[in-house]
Amino acid sequence: MAILNADELDIISHSAEQTMRLGSRLGALLQAGDVVCLSGDMGAGKTVFTAGIGQGWGARNPVTSPTYNLIHQHERARDDLKLYHLDCYRLRDANDAETIGLDDILEGEGVIVFEWPERIASALPDARLWVELRVTDVTRRNLIFSGQGARYKDLIVALREKAYGV
Repeated sequence: MAILNADELDIISHSAEQTMRLGSRLGALLQAGDVVCLSGDMGAGKTVFTAGIGQGWGARNPVTSPTYNLIHQHERARDDLKLYHLDCYRLRDANDAETIGLDDILEGEGVIVFEWPERIASALPDARLWVELRVTDVTRRNLIFSGQGARYKDLIVALREKAYGV
């Protein structure tokens, strides 16, 4: 496998199950304070990927779409760490994000996963993992991971090792 950019990871998923497994591998690596942003068109697999993150992270209950609630909070049995799953689709901008208590979530000790983060980009921390999901055909997705900040560059290296062993 050729690595063109050490700060990025480009993966083709051939099924929803594979997308979920990749999310699970990432979830197992996440730590308190991590921010993951999932960008992509409707139906690109953001919620499937997030369900995998929850599974690998150890969420007590399955992760589902928070579209109507905007925020779902998940807990895991082994500690008090929280996983916040935010769907920003219905938010217009960063000002709307303030109304849902985003500052409190960002200042907390949880893991945060954003769907549709581009809608509130100016409210997001500079350091983050950005994952763009692209539909390439009915079952196939292209996931492009890019890390901003040392923690997220290291996270990409660790995910590459988990996914490919290199």
